[in-house]
Amino acid sequence: MKKIFGNFVIGASMVVSAGILAANPAQAGTISGVTIGGTAASDYYVYGVSGNQTVLLPNTTTNVQNVLNGNATSPTGNVELRVSSEQPGFDFSKNTTLSGNIGGKNITLSSLTLSDWTTTYKNTGKSFGEFWFDQFYNAAGLSSKEGLIKIAFGLPSNTPSASVRTAVFNTFKSIKGLERSSDPNISYVNQDDNSGLIKIGLAGHFNLKTAYSQTGSPFAIFKNLVSDGFQASEVVKYTYNGVTDYLYSFAATNSGLVASDDGISHTGNYEVTIDGVPPAKVPEPSVMLGLFGVAGIVAAQRKLKKVSA
Repeated sequence: MKKIFGNFVIGASMVVSAGILAANPAQAGTISGVTIGGTAASDYYVYGVSGNQTVLLPNTTTNVQNVLNGNATSPTGNVELRVSSEQPGFDFSKNTTLSGNIGGKNITLSSLTLSDWTTTYKNTGKSFGEFWFDQFYNAAGLSSKEGLIKIAFGLPSNTPSASVRTAVFNTFKSIKGLERSSDPNISYVNQDDNSGLIKIGLAGHFNLKTAYSQTGSPFAIFKNLVSDGFQASEVVKYTYNGVTDYLYSFAATNSGLVASDDGISHTGNYEVTIDGVPPAKVPEPSVMLGLFGVAGIVAAQRKLKKVSA
């Protein structure tokens, strides 16, 4: 009878412990220990949220950390790196970085420099700028509007498609398009504790055609050419687990926010991802207590066996 009762208690305790494990699913970790650095370490803004607007906050480490705790459905602000990219005399050789720890590994997110855009990208045979702009061009619907582009850019009607694309790229560069795509607004950095997938939010425009149509926009030449609803994020450079690469997206969700200073920015959330390394599992305290309870019962049963022997 004692043996049956002891086995019953142990079995019940193990079921309880299993229930505790099931009740504590994997959580999404957030970047911690955040610091701002780079060769232009002071060139950044921190935006918090007030109602449905993003508002400027003081540049403190605490504010930087706090605004990165959101997610795609509820962004809590963003950190804009290299904010002077649109100013006259901008030094395109310097960068601003955001570094921290996620899942036990270091990660650095950075604005881009001119050399990032002009260096040959992997085995594509193109510079990163050319590689990226090909995707930008297609996502904007420009590949199907060559006739309109030739008229807008004053190109002969017999201009080959490749030359049309090159002319558009050169114009994009001349209006500081690369600089304006190099200052990412980082909304959040989260990691799935099971899969290791790292999700990074980039705040941007939900509809770039609307932004291009604003009075004084340097992209005015594109406003009648790009598709309505065209979406494109800025580009962020990352270094994680020995890999350095670039992240960007041409698909946004509505952030539910808008910048208080210009009334059009931060309306879109572009989520980009890195295949991260799953963090080491650390049992919840409640799980450990359950396991200790089982161990205690086993030890007690052994003592009872010795006494009855």
